[in-house]
Amino acid sequence: MSTNYQPKNILITGAAGFIASHVCNRLTRNYPDYKIVVLDKLDYCSNLKNLLPSRSSPNFKFVKGDIASADIVNYILVSESIDTIMHFAAQTHVDNSFGNSFEFTKNNIYGTHVLLEACKVTGQVKRFIHVSTDEVYGETDEDAVVGNHEASQLLPTNPYSATKAGAEMLVMAYGRSYGLPVITTRGNNVYGPNQFPEKLIPKFLLLAMKGETLPIHGDGSNVRSYLYCEDVAEAFEVVLHKGEVGHVYNIGTKKERRVIEVARDICKLFSMDPETKIKFVENRPFNDQRYYLDDQKLKNLGWFARTSWEEGLRWTMEWYVKSPDWWGDVSGALIPHPRMLAMPGVEKQLLNAQETRTPAYSAALNNSSNTRMIVPAPRNNLSTHKFLIYGGSGWIGNLLGKICEKHGIPYEFGRARLEDKTQILADIQTIKPTHVFNASGVAAAPNLTWFEANKPEAIRTNVPGMLTLADVCKGHGLLMMNYAIGGNFEERSNANDAFYSKTQAMVEELLKGYDNVCSLRMQLPVSSDLSNQHNFIAKLTRSDKVINVQTSITVLDELLPISIEMAKRNLRGFWNLANPGVVTLNGILEMYKDYVDPNFKWVNFTQGEEGKANFLSQSSKEMDASKLKNEFPQLLPIKDSLIKYVFEPKKKSFAD
Repeated sequence: MSTNYQPKNILITGAAGFIASHVCNRLTRNYPDYKIVVLDKLDYCSNLKNLLPSRSSPNFKFVKGDIASADIVNYILVSESIDTIMHFAAQTHVDNSFGNSFEFTKNNIYGTHVLLEACKVTGQVKRFIHVSTDEVYGETDEDAVVGNHEASQLLPTNPYSATKAGAEMLVMAYGRSYGLPVITTRGNNVYGPNQFPEKLIPKFLLLAMKGETLPIHGDGSNVRSYLYCEDVAEAFEVVLHKGEVGHVYNIGTKKERRVIEVARDICKLFSMDPETKIKFVENRPFNDQRYYLDDQKLKNLGWFARTSWEEGLRWTMEWYVKSPDWWGDVSGALIPHPRMLAMPGVEKQLLNAQETRTPAYSAALNNSSNTRMIVPAPRNNLSTHKFLIYGGSGWIGNLLGKICEKHGIPYEFGRARLEDKTQILADIQTIKPTHVFNASGVAAAPNLTWFEANKPEAIRTNVPGMLTLADVCKGHGLLMMNYAIGGNFEERSNANDAFYSKTQAMVEELLKGYDNVCSLRMQLPVSSDLSNQHNFIAKLTRSDKVINVQTSITVLDELLPISIEMAKRNLRGFWNLANPGVVTLNGILEMYKDYVDPNFKWVNFTQGEEGKANFLSQSSKEMDASKLKNEFPQLLPIKDSLIKYVFEPKKKSFAD
């Protein structure tokens, strides 16, 4: 490609997201002499796997961070000698913006302002390419034959597009006031591999792969234009090299499709009957009927869309069929109105009586009323919260991260070793959390015997690290949520306990001196992921023999979200994080047989063998969950919780 502008060191913001990852991978591949630096906070719709083609390249560097952090942005610009910025990072899903609009202002406007100010201060950036959207023009008349050109008036109609228009005004102002070399792009809808399935095409593809219905907002007459991701990546390559400073470029196509036509084309790919597989649901608020762009200006630079709709859709379908688990559990994004799971503080939303509910959707709507509206709860709005989670590589910490992603809660995993106060301070100063969650060391060892053979390491993990974290949090006025496995320590004699339990009891006694700690005691935690090696049910079903004792259980699918609510309420002290009541181990296995595997069999220890069984005596004690039940009256008894959250969701998957 012939070029005019020749960058050296490019900063791409938000490049772990969809469009920017394709741009990053293209530039890294095509221009080995360019240094590509990525800054991404890894939000719910970002994925490091999107950058796999680039990560082994010597000219690629990834930095995890937020564009709203002036310190990080300024440091990168100076230390990496950045001369070019391609600014993609933004909140982009319109549905989410109706209930969480302040986050859009913070990310899209304030984040852009931080970047612009850093460029002004350092004075070294020669190109600032700001990525906007066709939605800033507002709705195009249905009968218009001429598209919006780059000088058209901006008339945004939703909070998302309003924040993008506001960001554009800042970009324009910095260009005029400070001479910053800015270029703005406004693009049509983009589709292709790697896209998070809150967007229409990947959402419909994943639903079609499962044979489920495709929910269309309204009557499906809304018109959109779609560009394949690699064509768009090429467009940014052209703008980077040939775009003129101070200009705006539409990245679009005049080929339009109604949403109903898109759904029918996807049904055709999967040999599904559109008459039975397409379902019309309540329209979203202010769903613009049409966006139509004049794309001639960019074509004058030599760009044109190369990929036909049929080719691009087929390639996208083939990628999702090969990569169904790329994004993990996305059930919350596949519901008709996914903003429910991304909006903090939502209490109720109307459903059609016939609407199919996924387990995640049903759980979110347990207390729904029958009024067609969304009511943000005035209390505990998570948009003002940010969580720092330690133990992200472990089972509990990883699940906490997934819950935060599903519910749109800002969070980051801590990097510090908890014994190192300096590292903890660095995490807190960089991330600026409102709450700290400590799940490090929880179920991290292969079994309790490991702690007996590694006592010094067990002490380091469970004693000084947790106390140091609690102390640093207290000094910064932060609530620390601390997870522990082992039951109610204060009701046990320590004489015959395992060494792990002794260290936990020691820590609990010392933590009583900190009034900023909420300590959560878990008992034999289970989850709906029966393949996880730490899941007590997984351990139980793989045991050669089972001792039939009764015990308390912590159902993580119900209780981890409750623990997050406890943080929002700033609860302190010591809590038994378990479901009320007890269940026998045979009772658990009977449910497993009824709901999961009707052919499952197990063997119990005989009465004479029970004394030799390696099962800690404290595990058979009931944990008193009355305190938790009083705070959360909706908390289910153990058997009901196991059925609802663990076994019932598995029943259909086993049948399939």
